[in-house]
Amino acid sequence: MNIGQSIFEALESLSANKLRSGLTILGIVIGVGAVIAMLGVGQGAQDTITNSISGIGTNLLFVFPGNFTQNVRNGKPLTISDANALLDQFSAPSILTSAPVIQGNTEVAYGKTSLRLSVTGATPEYIAMSSYSLLEGEFITESHNLGQAAVAILGPEAADRLFGRRDGVTGENIRINGQPFRVLGVLAPKGGSAFGSQDRIILVPFSTAQNRVLKRQKDRADYILIQAVDAESVSFASDEASQVIRERHRSPIGEDDFTILSQQDFVQTAQLITGVLTVFLGGIAGISLLVGGIGIMNIMLVSVTERTREIGLRKALGARKRDIMIQFLTESALLSLIGGLIGIALGWLIAFIVGQIAAANGTPLNPGIGLNAILLATAFSTAVGLFFGIYPANRAAGLEPVEALRYE
Repeated sequence: MNIGQSIFEALESLSANKLRSGLTILGIVIGVGAVIAMLGVGQGAQDTITNSISGIGTNLLFVFPGNFTQNVRNGKPLTISDANALLDQFSAPSILTSAPVIQGNTEVAYGKTSLRLSVTGATPEYIAMSSYSLLEGEFITESHNLGQAAVAILGPEAADRLFGRRDGVTGENIRINGQPFRVLGVLAPKGGSAFGSQDRIILVPFSTAQNRVLKRQKDRADYILIQAVDAESVSFASDEASQVIRERHRSPIGEDDFTILSQQDFVQTAQLITGVLTVFLGGIAGISLLVGGIGIMNIMLVSVTERTREIGLRKALGARKRDIMIQFLTESALLSLIGGLIGIALGWLIAFIVGQIAAANGTPLNPGIGLNAILLATAFSTAVGLFFGIYPANRAAGLEPVEALRYE
């Protein structure tokens, strides 16, 4: 018996029991659809996070106080002087620029609307490094910083929540911690990042945040942002920054009281987390595919019992054990393959709906279902059918012709 004939006879057999075959296929459809959807959403989440981190700026390093890997937590704080020392081209030729940053959450109000938003004390250098762009208005300047000006730039989501719009906001007055601030402009959307949503923030001059809003001690910074001269110099810039700050803090060798992370560190961490979650969720979804495979085995065993006399007649007419086995394996593989193809379409539809829901809620998520996922799902669903069809097929092939013909 050739493969074409086996497929034709398998289709005839499955069509003879349409409802039973459909319910059996449904288990595979749900399993494959769930796996495809989870892989697509996981890949989309990973791409969104990676793009958001990259969108902060380019060739960036982040210096944080404390070193938790070495259990050094009570070292010297980072300061504006540390940030300025990193600009010395003799000590750190790979560093293009650096900027101190302070951040915190505080009450922001407009009219009767009051929200708790993230406020960042920023210098003009920080804004330039972070690759911000404006929908309207202007950026914070050095004169704003020197004069501790009461001005603020709103993220687009912050503008939406305070004013209900993003245009025509410049020049309006808001209150931060009860103090009046003039809106200087509105940032273009950037999405999330390693530091939370970049659209739900408010930027104020560094000196204003330090003395009037977030109230930090003189010369104190929450972290320092560094930009290397190019992508190839990031590792050199990290080493140079470490050496400069280590000398300033007089840290013993191997006991740095600060931590330097690059964008790539954040990207790798995000990819690791989303990868683990995707595998975990895909594994849970794969359980339904396993259940579908058990359903195929169950229905094929029933089919073997119902067709015992047919099997005996085939053997009596010269069918070999291999022919019977191939016939039943073909039926189980077709059940699984058809379910897998429909499941791929269902998984794509689920992922698409999730992406639309995320977009409607202001979260840019574009589920990515690649060719590898489709081929993997198709191959895996077929393999499930073959695996769970082996026992029924072997049982059918092992029937004795005489006993099979006598079966009632």
